[in-house]
Parts: sequence; C-alpha cells; structure tokens
Amino acid sequence: MNFRDLEYLIALEELKHFRKAAEKCFVSQPTLSGQIRKLEEELNVQLMERSSRKVIFTQAGLDIVAKAKNILVEAKSLREIAKSHNQPMHGQLHIGLIPTVAPYLLPLIIPSIRKEFPDLEVFLHENQTKVLLKQLESGELDCLMLALLPDMQAFHNYPLYVEPLELALSETHQWANEHQIDIKKLSGERVLMLADGHCLRDQALGFCFAAGAIEDNSFKATSLETLRHMIGADNGLTLLPQLAIPLNRHQAGIKYIPFMAPIPTRSIVLLCRKNSVRTQCFEQLSTLITSKVNKQLKMY
Repeated sequence: MNFRDLEYLIALEELKHFRKAAEKCFVSQPTLSGQIRKLEEELNVQLMERSSRKVIFTQAGLDIVAKAKNILVEAKSLREIAKSHNQPMHGQLHIGLIPTVAPYLLPLIIPSIRKEFPDLEVFLHENQTKVLLKQLESGELDCLMLALLPDMQAFHNYPLYVEPLELALSETHQWANEHQIDIKKLSGERVLMLADGHCLRDQALGFCFAAGAIEDNSFKATSLETLRHMIGADNGLTLLPQLAIPLNRHQAGIKYIPFMAPIPTRSIVLLCRKNSVRTQCFEQLSTLITSKVNKQLKMY
C-alpha cells in the first residue's frame, strides 16, 4: 500500500466511475483498476461492488476512504512542516477563491505577490463556497479567500478587508442622480440576485429582506457580470461589492450609488485549517493583500 493507491481509491469514491477516476489521477483505467484490486487483496476486504454501469462502495470501503483522506492530509502536513520552518514563502500554494471575489481581487494582488514572493508558486482555483470548503478540509487546497460566514468556525481565518456593497441601477432609473441612498428605500422594490450557491446571494438577500425588498425570481444570475448586464439593460436593481465597480464609477448604462450608514458590507478573509503549519506564509500573504486592497478601496 502507498499514498498513490489511496489517491486512486479516493478519486473512485468521489466520481463513482473507473475511467473518470483514472483521468483525474492521470493514469490508465487498467492501472487504477489493478491497484484497487491489489489494495482489496492486501486489506482482505471488499471495498466496492462493481457493475458495468456504476460503482457502489461497501461500508468497509467508505470507512477506509474516510481514513485515507485523513492520512493524505497528515502526510501533506509533514512536508509542509519542513518547508514552513525553513522557507515559509517557497514552494507551491493552492488557493481557492469564490467567483464574486476572484475576478476583482486577483488583478490587484497577483503582481504584488509575484514581486514580493518570487519563490512562491501560486495555483488558483475558483469555485463556490461549499465546494471550496470541502477541498480545504480534504487538503486539496491550502487556503481560501472568500466572504466570512457564521458556519466557518471549524477553520482559522485571517481578516483581509471589509468590502462595502453598493446599489447598481440603470442610468435611466428615477434614483440615478442620487449621491447616496438609504437602504430602507428598497422597501417594496424588486431586486435581482445571484443564483443559489453563491454566498454573496445570501448576504445581499439578508440586507435586502431586512430593508423590506423583494427578490425578483424571474431571473437568477450565474455571475456578477451577468447581473451587471441585466441592470444595464434596465432590468431592475442589485447590490454589487465595491471591488466589482469601476474606479471612475462610470459604465455605459449603469449607475452605482453608495448606501448611507449603516452600510451593508461583507468581510473577506483568508481561511485555512486550524492545524495548518503554514502560519507564517498566511500571515505574510494576508498582510500584503490587506495593504493592497485597502489602498484600492480608499480610491472609491
């Protein structure tokens, strides 16, 4: 038994398909299948039921997969411990980001990260919060940059920045010439939102519902850019995070209006496992990002 065999097993349990698992592990299907059979012989237990259509794991197989995930995370930690003591800003770093953060944060910070930490090899992974948390827990990702939610207590977080949300509306809207707006004014208004799965949706809904606004269920966007195009075509109102707004605050067909106090905001953090050994790396990275983003936010 070796770590690679455990990776094959975990991939197969996740995908429930030999060919897809083999592709994920960059091996041939016969190689993966053969190693899984050898693992069953070595452990003297049937890990799964095989058929031409699907793979069903036995309870023993599921228990072993759960333990295998823990083993791989601990094995990765051993390597990270050595690196973190000697060269905290060297080596590979896999970062997960949510879609409402990645397109607007990365252009700001990546050039600085490459300049300040040239020996840090950064890999970026964009996905929704639920998927990223699962990948962080399993050890696939080293840290996340996302909006902090109440159910993230199982992880450690480094605050990065607090981002205001602003009202986006068509330049032909009756409020288009307002310099600021009270969020209570949204009472009774229909507001466009992102689709389910985006944490910004839940946060924006919380502010809107508290103000008495109504979600417009006729359309749910898959991205902030889709929302922006809908607003530009005079299709309602929405809330956008400040980094997604042009610095000159001008965009064809769209006006952005800041809210009066209390201003709706979201807290963006660097999230990691509580037992991570890359503390020094995360501390230096978060300090750099906070400095860079706060300078940008002050320009709005």
